[in-house]
Amino acid sequence: MTLTLERVEKVVAGKPHIHPTDLTLEKGTMNVLLGPTLSGKTSLMRLMAGLDVPTAGRIHWNGEDVTGMRVQDRGVAMVYQQFINYPSMTVYDNIASPMRLLGKDKAEIDRAVRESAEMMKLTPMLGRKPLELSGGQQQRCALARALVKNAGLVLLDEPLANLDYKLREELRIEIPKIFEASGSIFVYATTEPEEALLLGGNVATLWEGRITQFGATPSVYRRPVDATTARVFSDPPMNFLSVSKTGGRLMFGDGQSVEATGALSSLPDGRYTAGFRPNHLEIERHSAEAMSFTADLSVFEITGSETFIHLSHHGERWVGLIHGVRDLSIGAPLEVFLDPSHVYVFGEDGRLVAPAAYALAA
Repeated sequence: MTLTLERVEKVVAGKPHIHPTDLTLEKGTMNVLLGPTLSGKTSLMRLMAGLDVPTAGRIHWNGEDVTGMRVQDRGVAMVYQQFINYPSMTVYDNIASPMRLLGKDKAEIDRAVRESAEMMKLTPMLGRKPLELSGGQQQRCALARALVKNAGLVLLDEPLANLDYKLREELRIEIPKIFEASGSIFVYATTEPEEALLLGGNVATLWEGRITQFGATPSVYRRPVDATTARVFSDPPMNFLSVSKTGGRLMFGDGQSVEATGALSSLPDGRYTAGFRPNHLEIERHSAEAMSFTADLSVFEITGSETFIHLSHHGERWVGLIHGVRDLSIGAPLEVFLDPSHVYVFGEDGRLVAPAAYALAA
């Protein structure tokens, strides 16, 4: 069971929504589409489902060209961010509706409905109408309906975005387990890098209608192919700093320099861009190798046990994520520290030329 997109693109009113895309998804895999709003996640899902026809390119399912096939003739289930249920039907009938359309017998329908309801913790609610449920229960009803359909391709378009934090955390853990045994291909769209890491499987990072990288989620996170992918797969986005290589050293702003070791030692002299994630910026020196920078503190946000610091460094905007609740002075200079082992180096074209040392060791 394979879904293959060959040079698929979508143009609307002369504007490209999806640039030419090649992508192959295999049976039994969880595939996350990660990107900001308007990056093309929903547009790509609609093409996969058959809800939209590509402007160019072909879509193959198990070797069969399904580019022009109607969505109702494909084995596809889709769950949206909004709670889409039939308000006049009970939860039981909502879940059963796809199987009834397929002409399944009553006993098979009943067994499948009760099994999926049990998985989704909906058994006590089977006799209720959707409007009598909480938002989380309504979304679980929609997920259960996708489950009983036994579709070969299951598309989940930010299905947890409207749920409360606790329920999101529970379902993020449960969804891969629930669908793992089905052997279907799952495609899950999200704007949150943390959610992609929790779901695991594979990830495709999207930016302005282009897939910038596709691969195993931990690998893409640790070794982004370019600065755009690194920016997408970091929340808040990755920080950047101009750097140059001269001889055997990397020269940073504020007069900092470090020895160019490992992959960096073979780089030609020239100008580059250093990138580092917010959680690697610190306000205490934890290693002798840490570089020191002075930046102006614009604002800080306390989020329980952590604090976001927003900094301005020679016109560059940085964000740091530090542990603990800190009492800091807005507008004042703040010394921050960065371990060189956490620095990625990108060429002038934005392509990764040297991953961070910590990522290679992971």
